[in-house]
Amino acid sequence: MRREIWRHFDFWLMGAMALLIIIGVAMIQSSIAGNIELVENNTTGRHIIFALVGFAAIIVATMMDYHLWVTISRILYALVAILFFVILIAGEAAFGSARFLDLVFFTIQPSELAKLTIIILLADFFQKHQGRVGDLSVVVRSGLLTAFLVVLIILQPDLSTSIVLMVIWFALLWAAGLQMKHLALFAVVGLVVAAVAIPFLADYQQQRLINFVFPDPEATFGENYNVNQALITVGSGGLLGQGYGQGSQVQLRFLKVRWSDFIFSSIANELGFVGSLVIMALLFIVIWRCLRAARLAPDTTGALIAYGVATWIAFQAIVNIGMNLNLLPVTGLPLPFVSHGGSALLSLMLGIGLVQSVVSRQRTSEL
Repeated sequence: MRREIWRHFDFWLMGAMALLIIIGVAMIQSSIAGNIELVENNTTGRHIIFALVGFAAIIVATMMDYHLWVTISRILYALVAILFFVILIAGEAAFGSARFLDLVFFTIQPSELAKLTIIILLADFFQKHQGRVGDLSVVVRSGLLTAFLVVLIILQPDLSTSIVLMVIWFALLWAAGLQMKHLALFAVVGLVVAAVAIPFLADYQQQRLINFVFPDPEATFGENYNVNQALITVGSGGLLGQGYGQGSQVQLRFLKVRWSDFIFSSIANELGFVGSLVIMALLFIVIWRCLRAARLAPDTTGALIAYGVATWIAFQAIVNIGMNLNLLPVTGLPLPFVSHGGSALLSLMLGIGLVQSVVSRQRTSEL
């Protein structure tokens, strides 16, 4: 059985992900140059440790039958909910919200675990109600399961992650067989909820939306300044970039949060348009191979898990790149496998491990 598992192991998926992580580590190292606090905290080294743990997690997750994760999905859901309650009481604040728990040796971001947990839970839920997705009660129950975690995330406040969870829910609902007659209803309800929720957003979240709709090209601070600098950073990279470790916008620290939210701009500045295309191509390969795993999955549960992970990666990549190009409002969503962030990287790699578990147990092998 183990020989059969490794025979179907997706090395294309593993290779593309590994290249993204390697490029990410290199760009993080370049981006933190000159930032004494990050250098002294060994930011790059800690990120590498998370990556190594992630590779080990992929191997373990591949060897485990993904159905084992499904059997404990409710326990994982309860654990994540408890972590959210703890973070509301004793969370570590960063950029206007409390999202991290300090565990002495490292910090964790429970919202990243929530993304993977909701994929596993909903995959199990829709499998058990297969053929009944047209029943509105099933749709509402799946929505409530997601909404509970979404509310806890919004209270941090963390709007961007809550949107990711809702996108995953809708994508899995659609993949499970959402009827067209319900699509218009969800579209109307979504627009109404979004419009009603705007006045209740945190001040910095409202300001981000205002800055996106009414940008100030001459801003010298705030979100507009960051976006303007990101555009300058991307544009100044040209075709081949200014060279690794030589990007003026990056090395002179005009670009803020260049190792995380705006790392795509850092890549464009130092590696140019060609380097940016390489990143997007690698992300496309990862998403494509996850969708392939969904097609080859032996059952509905496995297909939905792989499809959910593909949706997660695709949505975050689109939003992060769009934000860097000022096509979308600024959010805190990292560029998958590239941006700095231990919890985000480890959660994504564990998601890839689950996809490998699915594809390694495929019902047929491709010629």
